Amino acid sequence: MALRQCAIYGKGGIGKSTTTQNLVAGLAELGKKVMIVGCDPKADSTRLILHAKAQNSIMQMAADAGSVEDLELEDVLKVGYGDIKCVESGGPEPGVGCAGRGVITAINFLEEEGAYDEDLDFVFYDVLGDVVCGGFAMPIRENKAQEIYIVCSGEMMAMYAANNIAKGIVKYANSGGVRLAGLICNSRNTDREDELIETLAARLGTHMIHFVPRDNVVQRAEIRRMTVIEYDPTSKQADEYRSLASKIVENKKLVIPSPITMDELEDLLMEFGIMEAEDESIVGKTAAAEVSA
Repeated sequence: MALRQCAIYGKGGIGKSTTTQNLVAGLAELGKKVMIVGCDPKADSTRLILHAKAQNSIMQMAADAGSVEDLELEDVLKVGYGDIKCVESGGPEPGVGCAGRGVITAINFLEEEGAYDEDLDFVFYDVLGDVVCGGFAMPIRENKAQEIYIVCSGEMMAMYAANNIAKGIVKYANSGGVRLAGLICNSRNTDREDELIETLAARLGTHMIHFVPRDNVVQRAEIRRMTVIEYDPTSKQADEYRSLASKIVENKKLVIPSPITMDELEDLLMEFGIMEAEDESIVGKTAAAEVSA
């Protein structure tokens, strides 16, 4: 099969790295050859696969060695659970330079050093937050990743971020092959959450590829720096990640999304009772003014 390059985007703190690593463990169990490229300066996209606190990043090692040209592929590419290949791009010290440059440097280095070999079935880019600018847009902009999955939940800001990311995909879809491949709902146990995300997906012209329920086994596995599939392979949650992996293998629904307006998003949130209708009469009124009224 041809190499499929997928990027995982979503609001910061939504569980992208956890979802990506658990999903990739499911793909490895299916016999797929996978590489994770962590595109976050925190370098925490591979810790559950490598059982490590944080993998040494390309940017850190390049700084130590003098330049990226002084590195070898085996310096930066580690192999973990299920023979999953792991790379972290890293970034500069906080407050110095653009973290997105690390993503650009890392991907260029991996290409030049032959990391994208014929044996690979999937590459997953785990991208920082909902930032679709600068280097963080590279997996979309440079036509590296053709499939974008957005991790979201039934919370307002997670949905707002998903819609914003869809706008970023539209911007680059016409000049390249990048497409939205689906929403992954990483549940926060909000009311009617699966129905809400299915509705949002339909409005964006895509589908909710899987609903991942909330389960404390995920945290128990994380404390041990393991994926759920490795830590507790017989658990119900392990089966959820296996199901997500199988759905991604079979997924052929790649679309140019149709983002909705802020008003449409707010209407959707009101329809599901997540947001109350705005009362224009109280806007700008102080507590004292409300009392005197």
